Amino acid sequence: MTKTTLRLAVRDWDYLTPLALGDVRSDALEVQLHRVAALPDLARDLRYDAGEISFSRYAQARARGDEAIAGVPHFLMRAFRHRCIITAAHSPLTQISQLAGKRIGLTGWQDSGNVWTRAILRQAGIGIEDARWFAGRLTAAHPVADRLGGHGRAGRIEAVAGERPLVDLLHAGALDAVFTPFMPPGFFAPDSGLRPLLPRCRQAEVDYFRATGYVPGIHLLGIRRALVQAQPGLPQALSELLDEAARLWLEKRRKYADTTPWLIDELQQTARDLPDAWNRNGFAHNEPMIADFGKELHAQQITRACLSPQDLFPSDMRSRAARTQG
Repeated sequence: MTKTTLRLAVRDWDYLTPLALGDVRSDALEVQLHRVAALPDLARDLRYDAGEISFSRYAQARARGDEAIAGVPHFLMRAFRHRCIITAAHSPLTQISQLAGKRIGLTGWQDSGNVWTRAILRQAGIGIEDARWFAGRLTAAHPVADRLGGHGRAGRIEAVAGERPLVDLLHAGALDAVFTPFMPPGFFAPDSGLRPLLPRCRQAEVDYFRATGYVPGIHLLGIRRALVQAQPGLPQALSELLDEAARLWLEKRRKYADTTPWLIDELQQTARDLPDAWNRNGFAHNEPMIADFGKELHAQQITRACLSPQDLFPSDMRSRAARTQG
């Protein structure tokens, strides 16, 4: 049987290690892993056949009628967002509701993670009009780039003046809070001068899961549509291979838990707080989360129409996508 060689661009997720090392294999696919620091534009970057893509940017492409990339409801990155709101260590702010009327920095207006974080604020009664928003780079080491994507509004949603890093503005008191997917260097040091906004992030996130039933999807699997049309079984084969890598990684992580002193405690706590299927892929299992994301994109005026799960993952992809429920 001839294998299909697939060039896959992904972030450096450790659960992909079994795939990188050849511990998991497919009779149908020969996957070449390409580790990337920034997500590729699969529609234009011909170096890759498939890859990790932004849920938000994929949805916006679907809203424009751009079908060059076939999205698979396999979420390579999922994350709660409560812990992604940080503030100065000396700040009096300790609750989401206290962000009303405040100056909030964020690393990209239309980024998937920030859409989910603003959804948390909306649930607390804080809409876009109830705060001032400043988009910019997190630290001086991050590149200068357009982080508004055409969504800026004078006096409400603006680029940071002079490209000053968000962390510097937070320390200086020019911002009250910052949304960031990844913590800045030094954040975990006792003297960093920064902390999560919420003193009990984990409990807030467990409560969020109990209310919604999901951990928000941030990045998903995208494949060139022409490749899917030529090989209809490709999405499922690739998704199952990635799932198997994650399964084996977790099995080994539970055995070799001494990489940090309390990793075993974290594994036990996660098992207590979340069901085994918290990160299961496939359309059926993720439909409520996909629906909520489409509603948020519309409510936050990132898409003109409210995209349904069927709009985001048409029937041809749902039938060919990753396994749904086992």
